[in-house]
Amino acid sequence: MNKSATPLIKHISRFLEYLEVEKGLSPVTSKNYHNFILVFISWLKDQNLSQIRPHELTTEHIWDYRLYLSRKTDDGHLIKKTTQSYYLIAVRALLNYFANQDIISLPAEKIKLPKLTEKDKKIKFLRIEQIEKLFAMPNLGSEAGLRDRAILELFFSTGMRVSELVSLNISLFDRNNLLAGKFSDLELSIPGKGGSVRTIYFSHRSLKCLADYLKTRNDLLTPLFINYNPSIDGQNERRLTTRSIERLVKRYAAMAGLPVEATPHTLRHSYATDLLEQGADLRSVQELLGHKNIVTTQIYTHVTNTQLKNIHRKFHSGSK
Repeated sequence: MNKSATPLIKHISRFLEYLEVEKGLSPVTSKNYHNFILVFISWLKDQNLSQIRPHELTTEHIWDYRLYLSRKTDDGHLIKKTTQSYYLIAVRALLNYFANQDIISLPAEKIKLPKLTEKDKKIKFLRIEQIEKLFAMPNLGSEAGLRDRAILELFFSTGMRVSELVSLNISLFDRNNLLAGKFSDLELSIPGKGGSVRTIYFSHRSLKCLADYLKTRNDLLTPLFINYNPSIDGQNERRLTTRSIERLVKRYAAMAGLPVEATPHTLRHSYATDLLEQGADLRSVQELLGHKNIVTTQIYTHVTNTQLKNIHRKFHSGSK
């Protein structure tokens, strides 16, 4: 079979297998790549390019796709440049796959990512009073409300990514102890981004909310957090999706009237910001977040810069 003569779209399933087997990406990360590359495939079809072969893809096509992404909307808003980058990185990975398989195609370095301004790089986080306002939004008189409150609490208590939270299974927790109110120090080792493992820790309050939610669970389902409006798919284990959790966080943020368009990652940023403001050092926060490189953690300069400024004012002789 001549791989170079095969339409680009026909290579996608092999590409995803390559990511999981050869690159060692987790199923969740592979799924994210799949979702990102599906947008590219959809665009090719809309452009009547469904039969285009790898070597026929040009820089002009990539430019047109970048233009499409810059105008793409989600819930009525233009998608962020950081999100545009994710879509383009997925196409880069596809081109790198072609190079690995000796399939002639456009070099991956021909795909340029959007340039980020300081505004694009600035992280969004919630202050403690905003966190408390957000947590007060779920209706604790309903099963879904108890579930949602537990989700919000776990995000802020552990700094988990949304993909990590949706992967949690109920068997990871000692249900009997939780229901009995025995909230001893709980920690879990979870697989994170890139297959690395890190330890997460739970606050007493987050475990109390989790226990209140688990009291409503009389099923034998595997996922920790389930969907109360399951599809009719008999194979559905009712595990909440990342998209569902993103929507519920956004909805509660709107209900709370927060000035920040909150997402699960906003809560992760809020977790890190709170730790630093309470005196944690950057290296410890790096470990707690599961960042491989301290440079990634340095996005929280809005906190560390303020701390350094206060230290300078307090201890530098010239300030006295």
